[in-house]
Amino acid sequence: MSEKITRLIHHPYEAPTGFQSPQVGIFKASTVIFPNVAALRSRDWRFKSGYTYGLHGTPSTFVLEERLAALEGGAQCLLTPSGLSSIACVSLSLLRHGDEVLIPDNAYGPNKALALGELSHWGISHQFYDPMNPADLVGRISARTRLVWLEAPGSVTMEFPDLIELVRCCREKGITTALDNTWGAGLAFQPFELGHGLGVDISIQALTKYPSGGGDVLMGSVITRDEKLHLLLKQTHMRLGLGVGANDVEAILRALPSIELRYLAHDQSARQLARWCEQRDEIAQVLHPALPGSPGHKHWKAVCTVGGGRAAGLFSIILKDRYNQAQVDRFCDSLSLFKLGYSWGGPISLVVPYDLAAMRSVRPKHLTAGTVVRFSVGLEHVADLEQDLAQALDRALTSS
Repeated sequence: MSEKITRLIHHPYEAPTGFQSPQVGIFKASTVIFPNVAALRSRDWRFKSGYTYGLHGTPSTFVLEERLAALEGGAQCLLTPSGLSSIACVSLSLLRHGDEVLIPDNAYGPNKALALGELSHWGISHQFYDPMNPADLVGRISARTRLVWLEAPGSVTMEFPDLIELVRCCREKGITTALDNTWGAGLAFQPFELGHGLGVDISIQALTKYPSGGGDVLMGSVITRDEKLHLLLKQTHMRLGLGVGANDVEAILRALPSIELRYLAHDQSARQLARWCEQRDEIAQVLHPALPGSPGHKHWKAVCTVGGGRAAGLFSIILKDRYNQAQVDRFCDSLSLFKLGYSWGGPISLVVPYDLAAMRSVRPKHLTAGTVVRFSVGLEHVADLEQDLAQALDRALTSS
């Protein structure tokens, strides 16, 4: 090699092996170099016995997948670009033209939108069931039902369903269950061991939330225990070209060791604020699974047994129906520390008002009349957050 740039590109030096540090090494690659043709032809992208292409895994993604699977008590994990892409990967893997999927009526909105849109366009039907009534789920199961989605608690209104009974009903019918476990994060309960020998088949998470913890990463996971099911999901994962960036992998690997500490801090502050809200005259109902009066509290208590009962840093309130939407919006705008923004699990507290009528097929009887506002509690001092809520309520509602 006579040309300097060629020698530079093909420089033979390799750093010595055996380097260790607190953080995992991050590998960035699209192309993976094979030592010979035999290796190129023999390596199978479906298994972690070797590397074939950056999209199919690097040492960095393999480590993150294994750690996430261990966190949730699973055996295999796939990484996707977002929580919604994890949902899409599951539904597209398991559903075909003529099949039907059942989704809780209080599920994460984009999951329902996917069923209403793309799945319907492809001849896949859906029904929204009442997650607080297992009999309603059973009554909707038909010969075409192939997948049942679960969510605990429900999005925005925070009802905690009887997961054990819902899974049992599906198990008896031989129907695959998939749980959105973003709220539980592998810390509130183990999705594959709910009790009575029952567990879900698939657990997805939006790693965007607690595993990231910074409000700056989009990523999702799909975790299983059954290898055959995992490989089916992995085929779709490959065909859709679902990959994640190495810098995002690094961010989550760095955040994972502190996830339990952060989760407990979010939980403690959210409970304190939720109990404070129960004392305010402007608020008709507080929705938080750990509060005795919240819908599904007994189911939360039965399933979330780790550490005496854990819950994420989310809760919602229903402002009394004497307040109109303009007043509710003024309340949210009057908050200073709580910022207006979607998602949760980061250091900054968030607030969003919701139009429940646009989100649900019917308004559940267990929800008091009024407007729903959801809070994601961050890592600020809880006394400061309490003061922020008080001043906003006084400014926007009490004085009106």
